Amino acid sequence: MEELPFAPSQKYFPPGELAEIVAGLRRAGRRIVFTNGCFDLLHPGHVYTLTQAKRLGDVLVVGMNSDASVRRLKGAQRPILSESERVTVLSALAAVDYVTIFGEDTPLELIRLLRPHVLVKGGDWPLESVVGREAVEEGGGTVVVIPYQPGFSTTEIIQRILAVSRHAEEREALSERHSRAPHS
Repeated sequence: MEELPFAPSQKYFPPGELAEIVAGLRRAGRRIVFTNGCFDLLHPGHVYTLTQAKRLGDVLVVGMNSDASVRRLKGAQRPILSESERVTVLSALAAVDYVTIFGEDTPLELIRLLRPHVLVKGGDWPLESVVGREAVEEGGGTVVVIPYQPGFSTTEIIQRILAVSRHAEEREALSERHSRAPHS
């Protein structure tokens, strides 16, 4: 993770260190909730899912895809925000207790390492296709799918930004043509 020009998050830990912290919390009787995602441009849909996830336990751990993982999953133009920037934004949310980064395309190994009581996935995922479901259920945990919030996706936000940018460029081009036209 690259250095940021401000203090690093007190909520970020590499997976191995976080596993030790989570094990201690589990021994103390705390209910561990885990969710994951790219969290490229944080939006109200993310905030809703994270807030709902936090309500399902005592400690919310967020596994975030690394930059390389996001590129493999979403394409060469992503992520928009670097992993350090995404950790900073996620860490600022009151609902989020811990953040870690995983480099694989799925969080399965991280889920096996952390052994959460509750695995949360946001979206329209059928329960049986949630990555890590079997590992969590085998450990006596539960899996919860929090419904997708229509109108909120990073891809939709990027498309809206591009549309606004195109519109501004078109207006600027029209204005330039108008200012160069002979006036009578």
